[in-house]
Amino acid sequence: MNIAVWLPLSGLLCGVMLGFVARRNFFCTLSALESYWYGENSTGLRTWVLAASVAAAATQLTIFTGLSNVSEAVYLEPRFTWVSAILGGLTFGFGMALVGTCGFGALVRLGGGSLKSLVVVIVLGFFAMATQRGLLGIARIEWLDRHVLDFSGAGSQSIPDLAGMALGEWSRLPIILALIGIPAAWVFKDANYRRQLGQWTTGIVVGLVIALGWLITSMAAAHSFEPVTIESVSFVSPIADALLHLSLFTGSTIGFGVAVVPGVVIGAAIAANRSDNVRWEACDDARELSRHLFGAALMGFGGILALGCTIGQGVAAASLLTVSAPVVLVSIAIGSRLGLAWLLEGTFSSAFHR
Repeated sequence: MNIAVWLPLSGLLCGVMLGFVARRNFFCTLSALESYWYGENSTGLRTWVLAASVAAAATQLTIFTGLSNVSEAVYLEPRFTWVSAILGGLTFGFGMALVGTCGFGALVRLGGGSLKSLVVVIVLGFFAMATQRGLLGIARIEWLDRHVLDFSGAGSQSIPDLAGMALGEWSRLPIILALIGIPAAWVFKDANYRRQLGQWTTGIVVGLVIALGWLITSMAAAHSFEPVTIESVSFVSPIADALLHLSLFTGSTIGFGVAVVPGVVIGAAIAANRSDNVRWEACDDARELSRHLFGAALMGFGGILALGCTIGQGVAAASLLTVSAPVVLVSIAIGSRLGLAWLLEGTFSSAFHR
């Protein structure tokens, strides 16, 4: 089959799987963090960490066996724009708290009938385009992306590559095993979690789909006569590109990441319909609408600065064991904690107290 056909088709099917399992088992990053911080319930957070661990294990295995070649992935770019990563993560996290979910979660909710999420997706995509290619992009390039940590000596910003450069090639495998094994051990340390098969299934499916994205696009790039972007799943730039394809004829073919976006909505809609929990809902008042508009704008802006979201950086980039992943994730967590504190308690200072 022509790559221009099966590449977006593969993305669509991967999106359907993600949307279905996320809607069926309530996979949501913000909800996981909120439950952990305010309800002392770590189940959702463990599922999210399991997804990242599975994605990393599967991706590193395909790299080791030669099935995937992800050296051209944007997350492995040796130039790490650390100021953009931190500011972008903080901004994205705060916007995520205002909206009540991330870009992925908004697509999942849209599949269940949330018109609020439709507004969020449109505004997020618009501000992502503006930050990537519009007027906000000029400010990004001139003021933020100029602050760079250069890891060219290691060839990438992969933590194992950096360890190999500093300590020797012998250190690569132990570092990889530690970066995957320690989080996985924390996940299954909880006896109660070990009995929750549905949560296991969710984390494993999400992780494998992320790894599958790297494998599919890597294979497509190896066999295509046209340039193919090596990518997996993310929900900031692809949402912007999906809106662009929907509104304008660009002449370019639809890539894997763009096709994932409608796939998530379709998968979530199937799950919602099967569970009989399709609910058409809109904002209650102008105040709630303004909060969603502002939060979506912050997510679109911050997600481009950080080169990803809770899924893009948190799982896809983490599967490549990059330096950017933990930096952006910590920044997103801090931003969302500040946002939740402001929403729930009316003060930022409460974010620093358990």
